[in-house]
Amino acid sequence: MSAQEDTGFSTRQVHVGASVAPASPRATPIYLTAGFTFSDLDESAAHFATGSGFGYTRTGNPTVQAVEERLASLEGGDQAILVSSGQAAVTVALLGLLDAGDHIVVSEHIYEGTRGLLLDNFSRLGVEVTFVDTDDLAAWRAAITPRTKALFAETLSNARNDVLDVAAVAAIGAERGVPLVVDSTFTTPYLLRPIEHGAAIVVHSASKFLAGQGAVLGGVIVDDGRFDAAASGHLFPHLVQTDRLGGASYAEKHGRRARGQYLRESVAPRFGPSPSPLNAFLIGQGVETLSLRVERQSANALAVARWLEGRPEVERVDYVGLPSHPHHELGRRYLTRGSGSVFTVTLRGGLEAARHLVQSVRLVTHMTHLGDVRSLVLHPQSTSHSARTVAERERAGVFPGTIRFSIGIEDVDDIIADLAQALEGLASLALDDELADALDEREVVVL
Repeated sequence: MSAQEDTGFSTRQVHVGASVAPASPRATPIYLTAGFTFSDLDESAAHFATGSGFGYTRTGNPTVQAVEERLASLEGGDQAILVSSGQAAVTVALLGLLDAGDHIVVSEHIYEGTRGLLLDNFSRLGVEVTFVDTDDLAAWRAAITPRTKALFAETLSNARNDVLDVAAVAAIGAERGVPLVVDSTFTTPYLLRPIEHGAAIVVHSASKFLAGQGAVLGGVIVDDGRFDAAASGHLFPHLVQTDRLGGASYAEKHGRRARGQYLRESVAPRFGPSPSPLNAFLIGQGVETLSLRVERQSANALAVARWLEGRPEVERVDYVGLPSHPHHELGRRYLTRGSGSVFTVTLRGGLEAARHLVQSVRLVTHMTHLGDVRSLVLHPQSTSHSARTVAERERAGVFPGTIRFSIGIEDVDDIIADLAQALEGLASLALDDELADALDEREVVVL
């Protein structure tokens, strides 16, 4: 008999069964709880003094920690901090580096949510931004000022598919003690590990390829554990000065892990973008098949991009896996396992051609997302890049007829067949003369 059976109904419905000892599961358990019990006062005091053990899920959770350890290992970093979304990962990473009035140098070819964060939100804190072209190394160097605290870029640009020369840009920052923060969502640690090329911090939207199934949101920050107080401590006084109570600095307590520990202990829990343990579990499950999915997606994407490049309805295909891409050779150096699954195609016929395609596909899904096991399509001009000027969109490789694909794991012949039937319908539209001529020429060749 339970020792609690002499208690009231309401008491038993809350407490009975709560102390059942767990078995030894092979899969990571889901610790879906707000907090954890302490055995005595000394244990709770030790937790608050040193961070040992688990006290509250906002500051640590066994399910979350298991996924963090896996991602840190795959990325080749010292530690990972899982947060509630990719946008939260970028925000937390940069808030761990920037003070009011600081400066950051950023590739102009980045996700619009990050661009808006910098221009609309961080600007209210007095943070200034200089945008540079991804492959203009001279511009990266020239943009750095004494107030620059970080360089930020994506491994593959959205939407032009340009490749970041991670080692070169990281080396430019290292000359002044400025860390390079890289968003590696498009490439994942399977295709590219930026830390091995000199990046200090890597962020991902775990909602994309890491989770893979399109069911949950999440983000991750991976720190390299190479913070050098002597070389860059002058840029980050919050890491090398005593705390507000006069205690030891992060650098004194954690050495080269100081930056990562600051993100974990001070930024993420206080700003509060905590991941749900359930979401962490589903991200962890997705990561278990990451290499299989990304390998298949990359192979499918290359086949689809090659096919599209030969279509008369297509003006250009921006996919770094194709020899026609200006960064193809750089991509071969960094992306030895494949070129990823995300790329853009610009159709002859402009906006109406793009409208027809996204509304005519049957297998490919029209939605705001990428990195899914399903193939996806989106029109950047009217969605992800709608807040940019025409000139800014064109520099990013976005035109009225541009569409973005994220290729999934379906049978590639089925993906191509779906795109073929959608493109065939363009012949019935009253489009521009260039497309009409191209289609006429195709008919002549076929006959």
